[in-house]
Amino acid sequence: MRKHVIGAMVVTMALGLTACGGDSGDDASAAKGKGKTLTVWIMEGTNPDARPFFNEVSADFKKKTGVTVDVEYQQWTTVQKKFTTAIEGGASQVPDVAEVGTTWIPQFAETGALVDVTDKVKAAGLSTDLVPGLADAGTLDGKQYGMPWYAGVRALLYRKDVFDKYHLKAPTNWDELRETALELKKKEPDMIPFPVAGSAEMNTVPFIWGAGGDLAKQEGGKWKSTINSPESVKGIQYYTDLAKKDKLSPAKVTTWTEKEIATDFQKGKIAMTLSGSWTPKAFVAAAPDLKGKLAAAPIPGEKGGLSKSFLGGSYLSTFKGDNQETAWEFVKMVTTGKYATEWAEQSNYFPGQNSLLKQVEAKNDPLVAPFAKQMTDAGATVPKTPAYGEIQAAQVVPKMVQSILTGKQTAQEAADQAAKEMDKIFAS
Repeated sequence: MRKHVIGAMVVTMALGLTACGGDSGDDASAAKGKGKTLTVWIMEGTNPDARPFFNEVSADFKKKTGVTVDVEYQQWTTVQKKFTTAIEGGASQVPDVAEVGTTWIPQFAETGALVDVTDKVKAAGLSTDLVPGLADAGTLDGKQYGMPWYAGVRALLYRKDVFDKYHLKAPTNWDELRETALELKKKEPDMIPFPVAGSAEMNTVPFIWGAGGDLAKQEGGKWKSTINSPESVKGIQYYTDLAKKDKLSPAKVTTWTEKEIATDFQKGKIAMTLSGSWTPKAFVAAAPDLKGKLAAAPIPGEKGGLSKSFLGGSYLSTFKGDNQETAWEFVKMVTTGKYATEWAEQSNYFPGQNSLLKQVEAKNDPLVAPFAKQMTDAGATVPKTPAYGEIQAAQVVPKMVQSILTGKQTAQEAADQAAKEMDKIFAS
């Protein structure tokens, strides 16, 4: 998953699963595990300080099992290479447990380094409660490689005070989205009604999915781009027309990433945008004047319903080695019950279980529930192949959008070119 600045959204959840943490220890288990060490890699740099959390978890785990947990903190920007080197070195070099971004699962699974925990998840009674899109992200060829730990998703974030001022409602289809943005352009000329950010890939993809298109499909074990299909191009055309035809997004936004959107939203210069579930209260923290002025809604579908949105996050996966059973017990402890709830509260992301997310929705927090609904009802993943990481690195989708916005190519021409680039990478 591409990591983001995390907001201060506090998700308070009642437990829908039996807590794996507790106060009572198992003397026999503790004696059996005495002297053993479990190596765990956890990412840092974007999440809050995880050390107090893992100090608590590790102490509880040692009390229960006798096993000492050695947590090593890694940086997202450098750890992928470290993973690759460790995997090449064999079982003695890899950690027992690691936080793994969902888009890395295919790469590591294909090397044979990850443990298939499908049967363990099922035996623990967890398989039917996992958020479908997030469970799918960590599943390859029917095998699940770890447990979802936390996740985020993008939905529609808007200025409630501005909407209320003009008696506007959150749009429920694409026509309403366009009409609402046009009304905002007329009523609030100093605000960007809806930014079409050329470098924000995950703000483009919902419109491809929403029109019934997709980025790529797998046939006969091989991936082929479908970004230039009629359905995909229809979504791309709609999205880029908001800027190119309707002038709802100024030219400067053509090269914007989500970071620039966040900056201008905090400055009160944007009325409505796609934004991550981790951002609303982060915006309020950065700009206190926004308190009470924000609301969210799922991304509307073309004719109603919801458009899908990228659901990304982190898994806790076990690596093949001598401690697989102990590693699984640790993963289960962290990703369910008490500790799943604690981490969700601290990290400001969502847990990976439907039961907990439904309870979040039921609280009707206007800055939380819509994102939870988006996640449970319309979360999606990018193609599950290591090649898609290369496609993202090559900026294929952003280049396509920017080419359209600058008038260099039509939507179909730009999509055709993007498809060729994607297929070349898929074939390499």
